[in-house]
Amino acid sequence: MDFYGTVSITLGLPFIRTSPDHGTAFDIAGQGKANHRSMVESCRWAVEYAFAYQDFIKRTSGKKEIDSD
Repeated sequence: MDFYGTVSITLGLPFIRTSPDHGTAFDIAGQGKANHRSMVESCRWAVEYAFAYQDFIKRTSGKKEIDSD
């Protein structure tokens, strides 16, 4: 198991939601103990899903890009 690489992804929402699987770690905030890898992985997955979703929209409806409304 990879504690620092796990990401929580919430499906079924009208937007992409990812977060580090371990939570916010407020108990170690500001102490220089936190590992940034989970946050980086969370952001990486959000970007990957955003591009995949945009590609899906292009292929299924002919739209050029996702509306920002």
